[in-house]
Amino acid sequence: MKPGKTGIRRIVDATGYSIQGLKAAWLHEAAFRQEMILTTLLSIVAFLLPVTHIERILLISSLLLVVIVELLNSAVEAVVDRIGSEHHELSGRAKDIGSAAVFVALALTLFVWSSVLLA
Repeated sequence: MKPGKTGIRRIVDATGYSIQGLKAAWLHEAAFRQEMILTTLLSIVAFLLPVTHIERILLISSLLLVVIVELLNSAVEAVVDRIGSEHHELSGRAKDIGSAAVFVALALTLFVWSSVLLA
């Protein structure tokens, strides 16, 4: 077990780091800002739709999945950019795969919303 803070102090610190990460994503990632705005608006719409509780959970969860994947993609991009600005096949591949993950999450969201609204 590595030394460090435990218990409530660890949870408080981890929460602070998470908030810093959300702030950094908001400040430095346009895609994150756009997806957060869209998630907020569509979540409100989901509460106004005449759907079941489970359908509402699916609608909103699919939106949040896009945000989660975007955060991970942004983290990968930041690490790759930190390593160097010169082109490297593996760096490009890492960024492309992260982008593909966001694309798949967006496709899933479109599928879920279409399935619920057109059913």
